[in-house]
Amino acid sequence: MESSTLLFNQLKAAEPFFLLAGPNVIESEEHILRMAKHIKSIASKLGLQLVFKSSFDKANRTSSKSFRGPGMAEGLKILEKVKIAYDIPVVTDVHEASQCEPVGRVADIIQIPAFLCRQTDLLVAAAKTGKIINIKKGQFCAPSVMVNSAEKVRLAGNQNVMVCERGTMFGYNDLIVDPRNLEWMREANCPIVADVTHSLQQPAGRKLDGGGVASGGLRELIPCIARTSVAVGVDGIFMEVHDDPLNAPVDGPTQWPLRHLEELLEELIEIARVSRGKRPFKIDLTPFCEP
Repeated sequence: MESSTLLFNQLKAAEPFFLLAGPNVIESEEHILRMAKHIKSIASKLGLQLVFKSSFDKANRTSSKSFRGPGMAEGLKILEKVKIAYDIPVVTDVHEASQCEPVGRVADIIQIPAFLCRQTDLLVAAAKTGKIINIKKGQFCAPSVMVNSAEKVRLAGNQNVMVCERGTMFGYNDLIVDPRNLEWMREANCPIVADVTHSLQQPAGRKLDGGGVASGGLRELIPCIARTSVAVGVDGIFMEVHDDPLNAPVDGPTQWPLRHLEELLEELIEIARVSRGKRPFKIDLTPFCEP
């Protein structure tokens, strides 16, 4: 718990923001180690606090035929090698309460997927590991729901909790990011993270040649959502990054190309520093309000 609290305090104090980044899913040990090396190099050069992200299992896939990853046992071995080789903390998802204890032995941050953000037993099991818990806001949830989700973690004895915006359902195959959520979620009294890649998914929005559907996405708008998020003043940016997103087995349309990562982060750092210099921006609107 002490090491988790230390990292949590480092993330809260990170300027201008901390970064959770990596490939959507573990494809192979070689690929993950290579990606971790490159992303750490960029983050270190820019002075950003990095937590490396990748999933050992993508349990919520559009199709049962979709690639899911190596599974928990093999995936955790690979993530542990990343920690040792590059001395960086790691974050990964859990989908069931039984996964929390073994994942907590390796991961520094346990992530609760958006569809599971209200699952009390999962939140409590994750909290009891003592690790930092990052809860993604459900696509179906109002931002106020995250106050309750964060409180479930705290009531289970863990104060190290963060909440993450990742878009809201807008019709059947689209998500929209409402920047107001990034302010309203502060009522949860914890660090706010913006997922600037999953926010641009188009769930089940892409028809496949052989029949069926898969998730699409709007990769070209990732800079737009990222710029907005840092201008509002989020504490952290979550970004899925891949060296060949066009051929990524999972969520290729919403992974940011590794070759453009440094350029985008440099721009975000500049925007964040300018906006931080102007916060807080308060106006007394009382004279303009109805009695």
